[in-house]
Amino acid sequence: MLADCHMHMILDGVEWKAAIGRHRVAVDEGFVRRTLETYRELGFTYLRDGGDRWGAGKFARQIAPEYGISYRTPLAPLCKTGHYGSFIGKKWADFAEFTALVRQARAEEADFIKIMISGLMDFDRFGVLSEEPLEEAEIRELIHIAHGEGFAVMAHANGARCVEAAARAGVDSVDHGAYLDEDALHAMAENGTVWVPTLSTIGNLRGKGRFDEGAVRAILASAMENVKKFADLGGAIAPGTDAGAWAVPHGSLTEYELLEEALGDRAAAMLEHGVREIRRRF
Repeated sequence: MLADCHMHMILDGVEWKAAIGRHRVAVDEGFVRRTLETYRELGFTYLRDGGDRWGAGKFARQIAPEYGISYRTPLAPLCKTGHYGSFIGKKWADFAEFTALVRQARAEEADFIKIMISGLMDFDRFGVLSEEPLEEAEIRELIHIAHGEGFAVMAHANGARCVEAAARAGVDSVDHGAYLDEDALHAMAENGTVWVPTLSTIGNLRGKGRFDEGAVRAILASAMENVKKFADLGGAIAPGTDAGAWAVPHGSLTEYELLEEALGDRAAAMLEHGVREIRRRF
């Protein structure tokens, strides 16, 4: 049985504005049902959504049992005003507003909290992120607040210091995790953080002509090397495609292929363990 531990029901892998527009007035039930059917036909039984503020993931959770799928969603991801994530999530400006959003999520029966604590990779320039991440003290307090309200926490996080800070604060999963170093990898392993590296968001760009091919291949090689290092440390790794991101269609199997390439013979056992950990926490 397959699992995708990071996907976005509201997106379609083609054009994010049009995809969101499909659901702005009301959730497009037909789209959601077709997407769940795709996953069912491929043998997926667990999906963990990265969230949206229009209710596509919430509706998918409601009907997913009809397709034999266990579905988890944070409802809307939470992002700081002026930072990455506002196109899909709810914004907060200070800890009081963040706490209010977490409590609102609890009242609306979110399954977990997703926080956006960094930007994206620049796929044309190896080693470059789109913005500076949040400060360590801020990251620590966000995770503390969410845990205090009884939630597990998924962190959209890139960059070594950002990921290290989240891991040391006890984040439950780091999703993406570009450009990690030894300290960040050790922090995740030592604190039991599950890493969902979403290699598909890089690997599926190869040969598309949209970004610098050399940069894309260098970013992918770096990420896959870090996956190997984290596995050597005994870290928990789970498959997540970020399905809905550009060039990552729903039901993509690229993540399993790339993780198997990185992990070799230990891939099946390690990914099974990682999925169990995600399901246990989220």
